Amino acid sequence: MTRLPLLATACLFSFWGGQPAAAQPAIGTPAPAYAPSVGQTGKDVVWVPTHQELVDRMLDMAKVTAEDYVVDLGSGDGRTVITAARRGARAHGIEYNPDLVALSQRNAQAAGVAGRATFAQGDIFQSDFSDATVVTLFLLQTLNERLRPTLLAMKPGTRVVSNTFTMGDWEPDQSFERDGQCTSFCRAYLWIIPARAGGAWQLGEEGRLTLEQTFQMLSGTLTREGRELPLSEARMTGDRITFTAGGQRYSGTLEGDRIAGQIEGGGAWSATRAAR
Repeated sequence: MTRLPLLATACLFSFWGGQPAAAQPAIGTPAPAYAPSVGQTGKDVVWVPTHQELVDRMLDMAKVTAEDYVVDLGSGDGRTVITAARRGARAHGIEYNPDLVALSQRNAQAAGVAGRATFAQGDIFQSDFSDATVVTLFLLQTLNERLRPTLLAMKPGTRVVSNTFTMGDWEPDQSFERDGQCTSFCRAYLWIIPARAGGAWQLGEEGRLTLEQTFQMLSGTLTREGRELPLSEARMTGDRITFTAGGQRYSGTLEGDRIAGQIEGGGAWSATRAAR
C-alpha cells in the first residue's frame, strides 16, 4: 500500500518541503516517463511510498505464501503487490490513478512478476475483492472504518494488514513498530477476520455455551453438570475458538453451525448452534 490520506496533505508538504513545478518539455521533445511525486493528491488520499522494510514486515505479519491471493487497496506504484508476487503469491492492486496503474504494470514487468502481479484502475469502495486471503491498506482510519463492514464479511481467517492507521475500536491481533531512524509511518497492524460465533450453543443434552462477540473478542458462560462457569481469555482467531472455563482450556474449530475441539489435558468437546 503506498497511499496516504488527503487530510494529511498540509503536514506532508511541510515535512517534505513541497514539490517544485515540473519544467515543461520543449516542443518536439518526447514526454518524460511518468514519475509520481511524494504527497501528490489523489481521490481519497495523497501518495507516499511505504518503506520497503515495512512492506516486508506487513507481508510477514500476514504470513503470505504462494497459496495466497493478496489484494492491495490503493496500490500506488505497486511495490506491495510486486513484493507479494516475488514471494510466489498471486497479487492484485486496485488504484484510482490510471498513471500509477500503468507505472505499476511497468514495474511488475521489470521485476519479472507480471504473470502474478496484476493491477486495475478502480474505486476501492466499489470493487469486489471478496476472494482475497490477504488485504493490505495504507488509508486514513476513517477510510479503514468505512471498509470495516466489507472486511468483516470476508471469509474467516482472511488477514488484513494496515500501515500506520487503525480500525477504530476494532483492536488488532498483532502490531509492529519500526525502530531506529524511522520517524513517521512506522507502524503496522494485523487483523484476522473472525468467524461469527455469538449466540447460544448446545453441548449434548444439558450443556450450554453462551457467547457474546465483539469483533474477535468473546465473553459469556459455559454451563455443564448444573454449574455456570464464566469464560476468560476467550476469542476467535479466524474460525478457531479458544476460552478457559472452570480452570480448563478449551479450543475448537467453528464450521457452519458446529464447533468441535479438544479440552487441554484430554477429552473432546463439541457444540451445535442452538435454534433461535
